[in-house]
Amino acid sequence: MRLLENAAPGDAILIEQVDRLSRLDDDGWKTLKELISSKSLSIISLDLPTSYVALENHRGDEFTAAMLRAINAMMLDMLAAIARKDYQDRRRRQSEGIVKAVEGGKFKGRQPNLQMHQNVIKLRLQNGMSIRETASICGISERQVIRITQRHLINSDLEGQGAEDEKQSI
Repeated sequence: MRLLENAAPGDAILIEQVDRLSRLDDDGWKTLKELISSKSLSIISLDLPTSYVALENHRGDEFTAAMLRAINAMMLDMLAAIARKDYQDRRRRQSEGIVKAVEGGKFKGRQPNLQMHQNVIKLRLQNGMSIRETASICGISERQVIRITQRHLINSDLEGQGAEDEKQSI
């Protein structure tokens, strides 16, 4: 969207494929089209030959230019709808495959890097390093350092409670 907001009226935007322009739902696609239209932008897609008319000059023949713009707009709408459906179908099939793999015990998701977790705990909690320093040394995001530290503290608290419960029952 930032490209479209920065584009000057009458600019041409070259895209490789229409699906690179949008995989938006209907409302999002309408909003995008309105933004394109309000700036009189021309969308030229390498996979849509009718879009090349934006590069041609049709000064003498307004009818042909208008027809080609209408055809191009219709084709863009159809290809955007097809791209959205393809995207949704791929996501649905991926989800179905994951569910099937989980049920079959073949998919457990991404496993945590335990060595990296231990390094974060050692640097952050035992050595008292800052979040930023720990993230930089471990090569991960600051948010990941926070997440690992919180999970460790929660697990430590739960283990501590379990030990206290055992002491009370004895």
